[in-house]
Amino acid sequence: MRPPELRLCARELRQRGHSIHAVARSLDLPYSTVWHWCVDRPERAVVGTALRCFRCFPDVANPTNPEAYAYLLGLYLGDGHLAVSPKVPVLRIACTAAYPDLVESCAQSMLAVLATRVQRIPKNGCVSVESSGRHWPCLLPQHGPGRKHERPIVLADWQREIVSAHPGDFLRGLFHSDGCRVSNRVTVRGREYVYPRYLFTNESADIMGLCQWALDLLGISWRMNRRNSLSVARRAAVAALDRHVGPKS
Repeated sequence: MRPPELRLCARELRQRGHSIHAVARSLDLPYSTVWHWCVDRPERAVVGTALRCFRCFPDVANPTNPEAYAYLLGLYLGDGHLAVSPKVPVLRIACTAAYPDLVESCAQSMLAVLATRVQRIPKNGCVSVESSGRHWPCLLPQHGPGRKHERPIVLADWQREIVSAHPGDFLRGLFHSDGCRVSNRVTVRGREYVYPRYLFTNESADIMGLCQWALDLLGISWRMNRRNSLSVARRAAVAALDRHVGPKS
């Protein structure tokens, strides 16, 4: 007879979201034993987005694409909204209609991370890329009531690990949502000079700080040209950011 402490440990692991197979492997127990300890009836089939939620099911066969996740996180922090209600949560990201490739990149990142279906809904001057799924809140814990700049935006430890490994993809999402690449014109001693420049604008000091952190990870110099605006203007810095972001299209 197995000790009651082992049964309690199995139930605690199960309550944290581990599958029956994962609990059985970690405790070196038969699957049937763990099943009888943790459920009173057969497990419900895992379907839809649950099959791809790497937070709830870390041993799923199809884990998330980390590059796509970092990009999607950047898009979400810029122009995204996660509507959580008693019904199925809906992730919405507003993309400028003038950039069809951006719309497609956003949709593909959702599909790569979690979504099984994506809608593109035309609106005034933009396209709302939308995906319904019960597990979007698991992957985007920054959701909450109110505007992002009116509440703290802090990455979870596991999110920081992903962004640290893929800062370029994260920056691409941020600049594709709330940034731009422009031709800056200056006149010096009567001569006009034109040079490329990146700008990122966001009212949230926390999101601005995340942008600065990701740029620092890549060794890209930046400066704040306004309270809510960041500029990347040095030739080497622009060239480095071009390799990760590039212009919208």
